[in-house]
Amino acid sequence: MSFQTPRSIEDMLTAIHKHEYLMPAIQREFVWDASQITKLVDSLMRGYPVGSFLLWAAEPETAQSYTFYEFLTNYHERDNPYATKATVPAGSGTTAVLDGQQRLTSLNIALYGSFAEKKKYAWWNGPEGFPVKRLYLNLVDDPADEELGLKYDLRFLTDREAACEESGEDKWFRVGAVLDLANPGPAIMKELERRNIAKPGDAFQRMFDLYDAVRILKPMNYFLVTDQDPDKVLEIFVRVNSGGTTLSYSDLLLSMATNQWRELDAREEVRSLVSDLNGNAGRQFSFSKDVVLKTALTIADVDVRFKVSNFTQVNMAKVEAAWPKIKGSLLRAAILLQQFGYNERNLTANSVIIPLAHYLHLRGAGDFYLDSRADAADRLVLQHWVTRSLMKRGIWGSGLDTLLTRVRDALRANTSTVFPVAAVESAMTAAGKSLTFEAAEIDELLNLKYAGQRTFSVLSVLYPGLDLSKKFHEDHIFPKSRFTSKKLAEAGIAADKIDEYLAAVNLLPNLQLLAGIANIEKQDALPSNWVAGAFPSDEKRSTYLAENDLDGLVLDLEHFTLFVEERKSRIRNRLIKALGTAFVADEIDGRDVSS
Repeated sequence: MSFQTPRSIEDMLTAIHKHEYLMPAIQREFVWDASQITKLVDSLMRGYPVGSFLLWAAEPETAQSYTFYEFLTNYHERDNPYATKATVPAGSGTTAVLDGQQRLTSLNIALYGSFAEKKKYAWWNGPEGFPVKRLYLNLVDDPADEELGLKYDLRFLTDREAACEESGEDKWFRVGAVLDLANPGPAIMKELERRNIAKPGDAFQRMFDLYDAVRILKPMNYFLVTDQDPDKVLEIFVRVNSGGTTLSYSDLLLSMATNQWRELDAREEVRSLVSDLNGNAGRQFSFSKDVVLKTALTIADVDVRFKVSNFTQVNMAKVEAAWPKIKGSLLRAAILLQQFGYNERNLTANSVIIPLAHYLHLRGAGDFYLDSRADAADRLVLQHWVTRSLMKRGIWGSGLDTLLTRVRDALRANTSTVFPVAAVESAMTAAGKSLTFEAAEIDELLNLKYAGQRTFSVLSVLYPGLDLSKKFHEDHIFPKSRFTSKKLAEAGIAADKIDEYLAAVNLLPNLQLLAGIANIEKQDALPSNWVAGAFPSDEKRSTYLAENDLDGLVLDLEHFTLFVEERKSRIRNRLIKALGTAFVADEIDGRDVSS
């Protein structure tokens, strides 16, 4: 390994675009966010060191036995989050980046490309959810937020956001346009004149600092590895990637699997499966590579821990051999979760899919299982177990590997066409993850709020007769839109009662699951009026009221607090029956609720 002559940012990026530099498959995916990119450019413009780089000169024979990737230029969180596979011509070698690819990719995006990430609260498949932005430098103003620690106001903006107002200062300069300037003097002055900048002195300095950092200075210090022993190169790679945005175990596993699988490309397979799990067929989940790979280790019957010592060629061969079954089981498990009513917003622990997929694998469940009448009872048992595990705090948190191993052992020891819920829960209890609910936990559930992490799971357990494969909304029985201080006062609610009304409107006793269309039609109708119109026959009305613990309750606004207390009591009793508790039920309030 030898130190090489420093290079400018422009020279390094030119080499990338000439395909002289590539990324080995052992590199992780690009993980930096927009703020990290802007801080890097800010540091370079201030003349700060940004660390050294490590490159590997792979000779032709070595290069042909490895998989390499290009550098990302236009990052799109949904449509283009991954680098594409590169082709190294036969008889040619290449230079691979062992350390520094996050920084180089960031600079490539900043100067040549764009960055598109999901807007907060936007839907994943929405047309406006991922605005394409490029990095701009504010030539006029300093950063508004001093806490960010930036000297220069660098932001990712859409071209529309960066456009100047009519007859105003054109202050946003696209960072990549610095590569088009002929020189750092007259060319900058000409650009500032065109932009109608009122104070060209400060603007000139900012633009010169950018030009200097990108095209004149040579801050890119790097070492070159010439050893062709792949094991030694891998050792160097692991060591140098122990800092910064730490290489995750799943990334390392995926990297090693990519080079160890014989027939399939591990990285492409996992990428594709993650995409299929999260976006296809109308599903909306956020499963990660970690979940997919942990499932693969579970089904392949190898140690589920993400430890380097487990990533052997033998273990990777087992995973590759089982991959078609792993893939099918995970996809069916995702469909089941969707049928149970879950999506990215209410599935609070993605790891629950791992034992679910493993069970489907062990019983050889095909697509027929998903809607077979013969398996309906088994699906209900699975749904109840999944939901209870998501309602209970701490099940899928710390100690996950121990839990998954014990559940895997229980499933393997009880292979049948019925989910062995008793054996699984016994194994969970042995791992310190009991699904028995204490009295305090029941009371905590009663205080869950609208759109809370566990609220959907609780409602689905309370009212299990709903077909949750259809779209259901968490609905306020007494509509929230009527619960403002002004509207309550106008409705005749006493002033000393208004705060109590406002505190209770979002709580579990005022919530139900309602089909999407019905929820839209309901709008702000009070429950007494809506029920009369939505269920014209006495039989349907009585069924709805009984199934939702509303029969016999007063459904007018005047008696809302009484409604909340009475329905809360009914829900408590129903939860005790549905969940099973570790206390004597009749000790709660002197009533026997165990029947």
